[in-house]
Parts: sequence; C-alpha cells; structure tokens
Amino acid sequence: MSEPFLDTLDEQSPAPAEIAKPVASLHEGLLVALRDFIVEGNLEDGARVPERALCERFNISRTPLREALKVLAAEGLIELLPNRGARVRELSSADLRELFDVMGGLEALAGRLACERITEVEFAEIERIHHEMYRFYLRRDMHGYFHCNQAIHQLIVAAAGNATLSATYAGLAGRIRRVRYSANLAKDRDRLGEAMREHEAILDALRRRAGSELSDILFLHLRNKLKAAQAPALAAGA
Repeated sequence: MSEPFLDTLDEQSPAPAEIAKPVASLHEGLLVALRDFIVEGNLEDGARVPERALCERFNISRTPLREALKVLAAEGLIELLPNRGARVRELSSADLRELFDVMGGLEALAGRLACERITEVEFAEIERIHHEMYRFYLRRDMHGYFHCNQAIHQLIVAAAGNATLSATYAGLAGRIRRVRYSANLAKDRDRLGEAMREHEAILDALRRRAGSELSDILFLHLRNKLKAAQAPALAAGA
C-alpha cells in the first residue's frame, strides 16, 4: 500500500508555475492507492466507503477523496449514494456471468485484431511486462502480479487499434476488477499458476500472430477467471 501522499509536500507555498504537476501527481497517486485498496478486498462488496477513515489513512482532506471516488464511480468500482456517501459495487452471480461473457467477447476480438495490427514495439512491451509479472508470480506478490496482469490485457486491447472497442472495454473493466483480483486468491486450486500458464499461451499466440488461437485463449481465460471467483461462494453454500 502506498504511503500517505501529502507528507511529500513542501511546507512553503510553491510558485504558480510549479504547482500544476505536483497536484496532478498527488491526485493520480491517491486514485491509484484508493483503487488498489478497494480492489484488494479491504472493503466488502456492498460496504459503505468510510470517508473519515480513508482521509486519515491517506492524510488528505475530503475534497480530493471525493474527487477520486467520482472517478472510481465512473469506472464502476463503487456507487455514489445521493447525500449518503458511497459504497462498493456489489454484483450478483447473474451480473458477473453477463459481464464476464461480454468482457470475454471483447478480449477475444481484441486478440484477433491485435494479431493483425500489433507493432514489434508494442509486442516487446507486452513481453517485457509478462516477464515482470512472472517475477512477481514467483514471489507470490499479488499486488505487483495483478498490476502487470491488467496492463497486459489493456495493452492487447490498445494494440487492436479500435477506439470503439477500447472505450467499451474501459467502460466495463472497472466493474469486474475486484473479481479478477480475487480469482487469483482461490484456495481450492492453484489459480495463480493456472493463470500464469494461460498468460504464457497468450504471449506465444501473440508472438506467432495466431489471431484465431489467441481469440479462443482469451475468451477461455475470462471464463476460468469467473469460475475461480465463484468457487469460494459455491463452496460456502455447499
């Protein structure tokens, strides 16, 4: 978890020309840390977002916190409640099934298009992040692993070169980000190892520009994520 952000501010007021970049950086830092805090399960599904506690945790006032919450609401991670703060978005089994089907279809299309359009520079960046993700996997560093994992999926979508696809994907990705993270924590099987092997297959198909193969792998990858995420709930109900 990131350290408090305002500790790094100089006590003296900066000149106007110097103020824009630090403020933007602080806002982005808060947004990333708050998103990670929620995605990594520190608040339960449907739980109210404790504004006072988060202000204390991140050493900030309520104004930047609420601005960050607006962004997370737009991403679909939380819901803003009129005059009642915010809560973590809760998804039913039916919601998850529909969302993962759509996301699987979008990623399948992205994989097919990426194989047609990706540049060597774009592939090299995906390969670099893949190897970085593998190092996090070996250390069982879920925070680093997940960030690399999400970056790879986003870069494949970007490499597809379709603005409508990218916008649709971005509009839904935030709603299942928590579930994608929790799927790697399933204890009844080594989901993390399985996901890593799937990513090896994703990279190999992309390297060979095997569009149809990559499309199928990505769709099944999302299906497996959903099954892993639902497994703990099914076990609890057994």
